[in-house]
Amino acid sequence: MEDLSLMLGLLLIAAAFLAGFVDSIAGGGGLIAVPALLLAGFTPVEALGTNKLQGLFGSASATVAYARKGHVNLKAQLPWAALSAVGAALGALLATVIPGGLFQAFLPFLLIAIALYFAFKPNMGDVDRARRISPFLFGLVIVPLIGFYDGVFGPGAGSFFMLGFVALAGYGLLKATAHTKLLNFASNLGAFLVFAFVGVISWKIGLIMGAAQFAGAQAGSRLAMKNGARIIKPLLVITCLALAAKLLLDS
Repeated sequence: MEDLSLMLGLLLIAAAFLAGFVDSIAGGGGLIAVPALLLAGFTPVEALGTNKLQGLFGSASATVAYARKGHVNLKAQLPWAALSAVGAALGALLATVIPGGLFQAFLPFLLIAIALYFAFKPNMGDVDRARRISPFLFGLVIVPLIGFYDGVFGPGAGSFFMLGFVALAGYGLLKATAHTKLLNFASNLGAFLVFAFVGVISWKIGLIMGAAQFAGAQAGSRLAMKNGARIIKPLLVITCLALAAKLLLDS
């Protein structure tokens, strides 16, 4: 699937840039990139594998941008990142033998629920609040579960990480976004290694899209750090609702 028309190539580049921009702020970039890859003619498992390659560039770009400004301590979060990667690798193994469409039935409703939570939750800002779960339990249970989902299906994982950090760990929105990007990078890496091993990645397309992802993530993370919750909250709500509507229309 390397021989694409110029129009499809430009579509994939534009989709990757937009996915990187949105994902660096609110998550959900996979719900832009994966449908674009499917439209270009990739099989579902090829789309998932190639999405993981190009998504590595976006999540790494955003992670470094947030870390440079002190919004996430990379060394302190390495154990969580490792668990996210392991969960995603296990999910990717499962994705090679089951149809990813199984998740499309309930994903729109989960995205709507996340959108409503962030839209109507009072005092939602950048200030940390009381956590509802210990960091040990959050890292041991929540992180690998979301990582597993990211490996087996992917789209929407960033939004689930955001929800976990805000609702359970008590993080403010900007801090939650920064930490989400690190765990999303780790889950992308874990799944990518599995998909690369089984040979379902289009390297040329993935690398081209990765360059666009990198640029989009740089732009999005800078906007998020400049505006904080003022941009993260509305974009998160809009992204979840828009992607839920798209999935419902496609089903």
